[in-house]
Amino acid sequence: MQTLTREMRGIPYFLLVEYLQELGGNLEGEDRIIGPGWSVRLTKMEPYKLFSIQVGQTRLEMELEDPVAADFLERFAQKTLRAGA
Repeated sequence: MQTLTREMRGIPYFLLVEYLQELGGNLEGEDRIIGPGWSVRLTKMEPYKLFSIQVGQTRLEMELEDPVAADFLERFAQKTLRAGA
C-alpha cells in the first residue's frame, strides 16, 4: 500500500472529482473517491497567490494498492496534464 500526497493548482476541485470518477471511482461523501485498488481524499486549500493573481489549490491524499499504483498514477497524470506556452 502506498500513500501519496499531492497539491494540485489550477484545476478546479469539481474537475478533479470528475477525472477521478472517469478513472473508475465512486464519490463517497463529499470529499472521498474510491476506485478499484485506490482511494483519494480531496481537500480544498487556500488559493495560491502570485501578486494579484489567485489560483485554486486542492490537496489529494491518495491510498494506492501496489498492483494498481503505477497504472493509476499514469492515467491520472494524463488526465491532469496541462500544456503551457
